[in-house]
Amino acid sequence: MDIDELPEKGTLRVVRSESDESSLASSDTDILPHVPLHQRQKHWPSTFTVPVFPLDVEYVLEEGNRVYKDSGKSLKLTRNQKHNILEKMAETIFGFKAYPTERDLAKAAEALVTTHPCLSERGSETVWYGWKIRLAHKMGNYRTIMSKSGCAEVAVNTGKRSKHNPESENQLSLEEIRLQMKEEMEKTEKDELFIGRSMQTTFALRRQEIVTGDKPVKDLLTRWPALHMESQVFAEFHRITNVNLRNTFYAELDRHTQTLIGLYRQKASRTGKISEALQKILREYDLQQEQDVILKRTLSLRALSVYLKEEDSDFYLTCNEDGEQDASKCPLALQSSAPDMFGPGNISVIVEGNIFMSEITSIPDAFLLLFGLIYVFNIEYPKKLVNTFTFIQKILVCLDDNTIMKPCLRALKNELFKDVFPF
Repeated sequence: MDIDELPEKGTLRVVRSESDESSLASSDTDILPHVPLHQRQKHWPSTFTVPVFPLDVEYVLEEGNRVYKDSGKSLKLTRNQKHNILEKMAETIFGFKAYPTERDLAKAAEALVTTHPCLSERGSETVWYGWKIRLAHKMGNYRTIMSKSGCAEVAVNTGKRSKHNPESENQLSLEEIRLQMKEEMEKTEKDELFIGRSMQTTFALRRQEIVTGDKPVKDLLTRWPALHMESQVFAEFHRITNVNLRNTFYAELDRHTQTLIGLYRQKASRTGKISEALQKILREYDLQQEQDVILKRTLSLRALSVYLKEEDSDFYLTCNEDGEQDASKCPLALQSSAPDMFGPGNISVIVEGNIFMSEITSIPDAFLLLFGLIYVFNIEYPKKLVNTFTFIQKILVCLDDNTIMKPCLRALKNELFKDVFPF
């Protein structure tokens, strides 16, 4: 009854009753402690931090940086020293991404030379370009090592089956799994565990189709019907970004809700079209009898585009009296069945003119799903709402792509964080 009575490492014994006909030869089963493979929980940082290298290498770099500062002479590394640096850098990069982009590798190489200027390369356009190339080759070697050690995330892309690597998948086996999964999706009672495992296994095949292909979302959904499931949209987002979308989104939104509402009211007290539009939204919000967390989240998101001076009339849609509206020309939209944005009603998520999912009960949930779909199907942000979606990406989902924020977003970010980091 008391958790303190548990030993540091316990053994769970499951004893089947004598009446259990499914019992096999053994009447009990020992479930021993098991440590799962490392799961990446971090996303690529806005500023790459160079790791600490082996002690002997650190001494060499420290002396090399001193000499470089005095004379501008670059350090000549031995083969073993260079190997140790690249090995540690690859390990750190793999902790964020198994398949870093060229831009990611460039940021890592630049950080390495910035931290240790003695590694600068004369004659190189950027003084770190050679390190970027070395890191790219090293990451390929590192993935091979991780694949042989049993890391499923990279083993799935080796494309070779052998007696030493029997579990690897190739193009044909992945396609077979896709067909089995598609057949499973047609059943009334779906095996969601099988679907989840299969989606994880076929991730590389699916990303290749989506990123390099030019198929409309409708055709992709025909091939991968599991992406109709909300749970798989969020799982796919996590596979792509290593971020738990729902938890991160709502944690950050709730953290900034009161400040956002305060900024909206402050702006609404002034004159002008933006202020009038905010006044209208706030009046509807203030008329609600109970302003619970869902209504506060709705206000925070619904007024965001107005506050950022963006046109959202083609994004937030309302059904007509017949309950219909032509959304065929809307690339991305949220369509409500209720005329009142804070009133009860169902929200439909529209992607490329087609209703992806309907009967969602709140704007925050619909917005969250739509943001996940943008990443899943590699869709560009709506041109008229780039600032709104960039805010969601960088502030609420904490995904920084190293691009410079526009002045209006930076000003809003400063307002939100001024109490945490006073200027």
